[in-house]
Amino acid sequence: MHETAAGEDLVDALISASRALVAVAARSVSGLPSEVTLPQYRALVVLASRGPQRGVELAAELGVNPSTATRLIERLVRADLVERRPVPGDRRAVSVALRPAGSRLVRTVTRRRRSEVARIVAAMPAAQRIGAEGALRAFAEAAGEVPEQGWWLGFAMPDEEETRT
Repeated sequence: MHETAAGEDLVDALISASRALVAVAARSVSGLPSEVTLPQYRALVVLASRGPQRGVELAAELGVNPSTATRLIERLVRADLVERRPVPGDRRAVSVALRPAGSRLVRTVTRRRRSEVARIVAAMPAAQRIGAEGALRAFAEAAGEVPEQGWWLGFAMPDEEETRT
């Protein structure tokens, strides 16, 4: 019984933290030159972290129906944040990839989030930060998230090449 109560306490704590993080996420996309919703931004992050995706793959990654992903992709194409590319070896298939503007938007939003999260972390007691890091990394891994350095560093390099050409 005690273990269940502790698990429920952890779930409650994570839900509270998720509300705070959703607020940070919403603020980080507000006021951008391109009107981007949180689901659209999430699609951009998936493309940044995992590379070009077919529509059905992106839909699965986002946990939405393929028709919902198609509408989301169309809005991102119209905003010039993503592009459709032919899939080599399959004339009927296309994949979706970030455009330079999409890459810049993800970098801008990520910088905003990092800054605000860093401010929040600095307000936490130092002793609490140590245990929080390991627990949050384990939580993100269990949720299937790519580690921050795993996608952010790899993502930044291709965009830099695009801006040089």
